[in-house]
Amino acid sequence: MTNLQGKTLFITGASRGIGLAIGLRAAKDGANVVIAAKTTEPHPKLPGTIYTAAAEIEAAGGKALPLVVDVRDEAQVEAAIQKTVETFGGIDVLINNASAIHLSGTEHTPMKRYDLMHQINTRGTFLCSQKAIPYLRKSGRGHILNISPPLNMEARWFAPHVAYTMAKFGMSMCVLGMADELKSEGIAVNALWPRTVIATAAVQNLLGGEMTIRASRKPEIMGDAAHAIITTPSSELTGQFLIDEDFLRTRGVSDFEPYAMTPGCELLPDYFI
Repeated sequence: MTNLQGKTLFITGASRGIGLAIGLRAAKDGANVVIAAKTTEPHPKLPGTIYTAAAEIEAAGGKALPLVVDVRDEAQVEAAIQKTVETFGGIDVLINNASAIHLSGTEHTPMKRYDLMHQINTRGTFLCSQKAIPYLRKSGRGHILNISPPLNMEARWFAPHVAYTMAKFGMSMCVLGMADELKSEGIAVNALWPRTVIATAAVQNLLGGEMTIRASRKPEIMGDAAHAIITTPSSELTGQFLIDEDFLRTRGVSDFEPYAMTPGCELLPDYFI
């Protein structure tokens, strides 16, 4: 599969940022893109809604289906999966991108935030995967791609924000287990993570503002890397924890300057790298 024309992608958290970038790259091929997210009304600090994202997807050449989905809600996920199948006939790719972040030490992590991260990151990924698997199986070349980091069990990745790391690593453990579980059924399961900080609303609002944005890359690098992964035959690539830049280099990309928010600026490495 060299492109995604006519393929259906179900992307959580696709109203902005990395999820939207993945959807836009798929739309260039003529893919069907389901925008499964919560934002229906503009927010002063969170640009983009499921409807503005749908308009961008269609302008890029794809077909869009905006759906209000809270990945913590099993009934909402089931309904969204069914609506996707009714609209497009099936599901070929699931992108588990929706995520919550709260970077704080143990004493300063409210349990409300702990629960939110685990419910969205780990449980949401497991739930969406569980409900999509029957249709990915029917696809014959199904892919699950989790936007989550390599499983590196070093204390330095846990100590500053143990609750967040546990929640993100939960997504990665889904990759480790499901890849082997589903391999014989022709469903690939991989993880993708950025080498550098990516310019998203979360970075803008939580991780340092404009100075951090200047030293970041555009979400398009994750869109291109995800496209390269999910157009690889599922039998050839599964159970891998991939880094955007490294994987794109294996596909012949050598110039990464166009992805920089500020060309020539020293880039900040992302967490877990």
